[in-house]
Amino acid sequence: MPSTSGGSGVARGLLRTAERTTPGRLLLDALALARQITDWAAEAKAENIVLLDVRRATYVADYFVICTATSDRHLAAVGERIQEQASTLGVEPDHVEGTADSGWVLVDYGDVILHLFSPALRDFYHLERVWTDATTVVHVM
Repeated sequence: MPSTSGGSGVARGLLRTAERTTPGRLLLDALALARQITDWAAEAKAENIVLLDVRRATYVADYFVICTATSDRHLAAVGERIQEQASTLGVEPDHVEGTADSGWVLVDYGDVILHLFSPALRDFYHLERVWTDATTVVHVM
């Protein structure tokens, strides 16, 4: 997957497809944001990244990005990097749940929800199995 950091094509595309809602705040297309989060997770060396389209399965979000970090420190770093990168585009999470040392961090961007897992909790919860009606959009091993 090509990198999109540093103002490259996808990030510029996000800005082109974004609408200004209030001064300084952008409303991004949910799929474009989900793809960008997937790319940022890959750049941060997250593993087994899955982007799911959950629109047919639930009303709570349109997309889930699910990925695994190799350690508590790595999990914290991936989450922080994604939140910092999103913030540069004017996108802030509605809320964040969990901590790196718990093994699961959820970052809720409204239509896009990021799930960051430790390997053990990813295997235990296996969200891809729970959301069987979801469609896999991207899978980065």
